[in-house]
Amino acid sequence: MAHLKLGEILIQQGIITEDQLKEAIASQKQTKGRIGEVLIKQGVVTEDDIVVALATQFLLPYSSKKNDLLKPQLNQNLEKLVPREFAEKNIVLPLSAGDKVLTVAVYDPLDLMLNDNLKKISGCEINLVLATKTDIIKAMESFYGIIKTSGGALLGQAVQNTYDAETTANTALTHESESSSQEAQLSLDKLIAKAEEAPVIKLVDLIIRQAIDERASDIHIEPFKDRIRLRYRIDGSLYDIPPPARHLHLPIVSRIKILSKLDIAEKRLPQDGAIGAKLENRTVDLRVSTIPTVWGEKVVMRILDKDAVPLELSRLGFDGQQLELLRKSLKSPYGLFFVTGPTGSGKSTTLYSALNETIDPRKNVMTVEDPVEFKIEGINQVGIKSEIGLTFASALRAFLRQDPDVIMVGEVRDLETAQICVRAALTGHFVLSTLHTNDASSAVTRLLDIGIESYLLTPSLIMIVAQRLARRLCQKCKEPYEPTEEQTGGLKFKSDLIYRAKGCHECNHTGYKGRVVIPEVLPIDDTIRQLIAKKATYTDIRDAARKNGMLTLFESGLRRVEDGLTSLDEILSITAMM
Repeated sequence: MAHLKLGEILIQQGIITEDQLKEAIASQKQTKGRIGEVLIKQGVVTEDDIVVALATQFLLPYSSKKNDLLKPQLNQNLEKLVPREFAEKNIVLPLSAGDKVLTVAVYDPLDLMLNDNLKKISGCEINLVLATKTDIIKAMESFYGIIKTSGGALLGQAVQNTYDAETTANTALTHESESSSQEAQLSLDKLIAKAEEAPVIKLVDLIIRQAIDERASDIHIEPFKDRIRLRYRIDGSLYDIPPPARHLHLPIVSRIKILSKLDIAEKRLPQDGAIGAKLENRTVDLRVSTIPTVWGEKVVMRILDKDAVPLELSRLGFDGQQLELLRKSLKSPYGLFFVTGPTGSGKSTTLYSALNETIDPRKNVMTVEDPVEFKIEGINQVGIKSEIGLTFASALRAFLRQDPDVIMVGEVRDLETAQICVRAALTGHFVLSTLHTNDASSAVTRLLDIGIESYLLTPSLIMIVAQRLARRLCQKCKEPYEPTEEQTGGLKFKSDLIYRAKGCHECNHTGYKGRVVIPEVLPIDDTIRQLIAKKATYTDIRDAARKNGMLTLFESGLRRVEDGLTSLDEILSITAMM
């Protein structure tokens, strides 16, 4: 039953009814707490009921005072593996140790970072046993003596749409404010100690958790002289979030570096790492980048949540004709399929969605990426490591000796990679990749410009998709209006009325919620092939494609405006009128 939700398990166990669950879900939408906490507050379940259900959900053993399993083994130095102070702050009890494996009792299996911290302080792999917070505290008193726990509810209880992180930090910590120069002189041991204090751990957890709840794609933590700036990128735009206090910058950055396995002592050079966070019943990957600025290190975390992004072409926003053209090209046994656009235009999502269409148990599918963004079951994925010579080109050469049917290349950056992709396509492989160009037609001229011969490109290229992402109008509050001729620039629409953003509680008063793809789909037919063979200009290729029915980015955008999916202002801001 690990795939079942907590509420479904409680219903199956006869503890709550469907009506009680519906009532709790309705309340949860207002309070933003976890469903278990809501049910406890409503008095329909006990703390024991929730922990037993969580144990069932995550296939973990359940321990309690009643079954006499909350008794730490003696003479195993457990109090050294999990020091009293750490146990007090995190409400965790060591039970046994052996063969580099530590068994501990916890009350929250969804804690993002506790497992990682336990590994670090004990040097062991961690086995979890679930118990109620009350039972753990009582058992800790027997094991450690009288203790003072720092309390701390489940992480989800602290997460709200708006919060004052600075107030939280200032009440939880008693550090004196330190200047940038003083911070830089902190010893490495002191840095690690500060980063692993419970309030800092919870603050980083909170920042990450709220970003995920707000559907953010990136988290920006930026230091300035007397403040920290915290911003989330939501639907392509950056929004300021109430930040922590300035003196917490260094501990926060150090904590993030520890989690992403970066060198916390190195502050002069940019670094890249990754964090894998378990959130409820799904895993979210975070790609971490740090860079030194005049006021300290800036951190950007890219959130890669496969469950939040539909990796299906039919759900990305392509219209019926465009979808049909894409699927026809993806059925080809060989050829080159490119997705183009600037950074942040959704190329990776479209590429993975296209790749999903090609997955077949009878095919050998291989990818080389920098880094691997989404891990997909059933395909072989390789992340490049330039420092040891594993580049796109070297990985591709190795792939060709691995009997592949489908190859995905994260990005074509140079002539060598492009040449190998073309040759692979010509020798019976289907190759998908991305390019950084403004539209589909210019992708052809880019490949020719970097040195691909036209006689090789002509038979290998089968499809180019250019795209942008437009913010989707909030369907709750969008309002119709009749634009003036000055606003439309003389453009004609099917109806006199189109929609614009207004703003409501549902969309945080932005007028937009979510994004929709604005595509330019260019199938390579005989007409386009003849132009490629002649090394025709970008304009000639674009004009021929439009005669064949291709919609430009701007024209696709206008279709989305007519359908009420986005606004005219949004399309004019992301595409060139033509």
